[in-house]
Amino acid sequence: MTILTSLDQLHAHYGEPGEASLVKEIDHLSPAYRRIVEAAPFCALTTCGPEGLDCSPRGDEGAVVRVRDDRTLLLPDRQGNNRIDSLRNIVRDPRVSLMFIIPGWNNVLRINGEAEISVDPELLASFEKEGRQPRSVIVISIATVYFQCARAIMRARLWDAGAQVSKGELPTPGTIMHEIRDSFDGKAYDDAWPERAAKSMW
Repeated sequence: MTILTSLDQLHAHYGEPGEASLVKEIDHLSPAYRRIVEAAPFCALTTCGPEGLDCSPRGDEGAVVRVRDDRTLLLPDRQGNNRIDSLRNIVRDPRVSLMFIIPGWNNVLRINGEAEISVDPELLASFEKEGRQPRSVIVISIATVYFQCARAIMRARLWDAGAQVSKGELPTPGTIMHEIRDSFDGKAYDDAWPERAAKSMW
C-alpha cells in the first residue's frame, strides 16, 4: 500500500484545481447563495472539540437556518435528545462547517465559519413553533461559502426513487439498541416512537 504523507505528495498526485472550483468560493452570501440557503430544509452541522469531531443533522419546516445578513446565519436548536454534542464543542471551539442539502437539487452548499450560542429571549421567541421555542440559537459568522460538485449526489442516485431502500430493509432504532443491550425493549421503543415524535417535533 502506498500512502501519501505530505502536502507536496498530495498536490503532485492530484494536480491544480480548476478555475471554477476556486471562483465559486467567497466570504459572504451572494444573492444566488442566499436563495439556496433560504431554500434548504436540511443541513449537516460539523463541530470540533477536545473529544473529537461531531456531525449533527439539522432539519426544519421551510428553511433550516435564518439569514440575518450576508455574513450571519441563525440556526435554532430544536427539540432533541439533550446530548448537546455540537453545543459542547462550540463553547470550547467556535469553528463550524455546514453542508446544506435540498431535495431534488444535485449540488450541496458548504459554509465554514465560527459560531456562538445565544439564549436571548427575543431571539428564541422569534423561532417559536406550535407554542414551543428552541432551547438556544446557534449564531454563525460566515468565513467561506461555496457550492459542491454534483457528481457525489448523482453517483449516489440520492433523488432517484428507484434507489431508495424499502421499509423494513434496514434495522430500526429499537433493533439497534436491543442488539447493543439485550435488556433494552426495542419493540416498545419503536412502537412508541411515532406518537413521541409527533408530540416533541418542536
